[in-house]
Amino acid sequence: MSTKPVIGFIGLGFMGHGMAVNIRKAGYALYVKGNRNRSPIDDLVAKGAIEVTSGAQMAEICDIIFICLSNSPQVEAIIRGPMGILEGARPGVIVVDTSTADPASTQSLAADLAKMDMIMADAPLGRTPKEAEAGTLDAMVGCDEATFATLKPVIDCWAANINHIGTVGSAHQMKLLMNFIAMGYAALYSEAVVLGAKVGIAPQMVEKVIGSSRLSNGFFDTFMKYTVGRDRDAHRFTMTNAAKDVGYVANMAQSAGVVNIMGAAINQYFTHVTATGKGDDFVPMLADHLGALNGVDIAQVVATANSLAAAKSKA
Repeated sequence: MSTKPVIGFIGLGFMGHGMAVNIRKAGYALYVKGNRNRSPIDDLVAKGAIEVTSGAQMAEICDIIFICLSNSPQVEAIIRGPMGILEGARPGVIVVDTSTADPASTQSLAADLAKMDMIMADAPLGRTPKEAEAGTLDAMVGCDEATFATLKPVIDCWAANINHIGTVGSAHQMKLLMNFIAMGYAALYSEAVVLGAKVGIAPQMVEKVIGSSRLSNGFFDTFMKYTVGRDRDAHRFTMTNAAKDVGYVANMAQSAGVVNIMGAAINQYFTHVTATGKGDDFVPMLADHLGALNGVDIAQVVATANSLAAAKSKA
């Protein structure tokens, strides 16, 4: 008889599908609950996973339940809502929220689960769906030492870089700091690219100069993979999620009594894009939106620079 815990997974989107696939590859019994998109559910069922219809049903069966949803209200609904995890409460079950969530919500949910002798942990993610499929995500984990020891072999299935941050909620705090920096980069790079284009410096030159300097980093490379390479799948993280995360940063700063002026400025960009109905666009596309606000077509600037470079190489 297998001694491995039975795993549940709720939320099979860009990140969740790859994570769940890797858990199943490692030989864990896997129960899944998806949303409207049948494709990832059908794929996992074909790989041996079993589909359930509610969080309550999953809690009655599974030892560890991973949640990978878009925001805290969704997480709260799957735990507290009708046919949610709390309705199927079973002592000892560990619920792991891998979403980027509001730490205050996480701590409140942890208290509710503790009343039913269940355990809450937070394990938000770093990197992209590509790394989720490869099993090489970053993971930040918030829980007690004993829970971390139980969870680590399962998290090892989908993460290559795992950091135990502290008690429950601390990993969501750390993830918000990470996304604050990342969305700050996106806003800064967008302004630089658009300003450069406006004064006659093509995005290709920005990529070449900054990319070969000590100012380069992995996020810059990904951002430019879309801005210059026009690869729409370079970073599949939506503007809506970016606006949500920077909003959570603002909440955390307010609770801590910390001035968050840069956060407020960054949030304006993502709030603007979502307000125009383009919230499903991915974060590296921010330069296109900022360009449009300033009368610059970034895609056309890139294409023109490529044409000029090709003509020069033939001369």
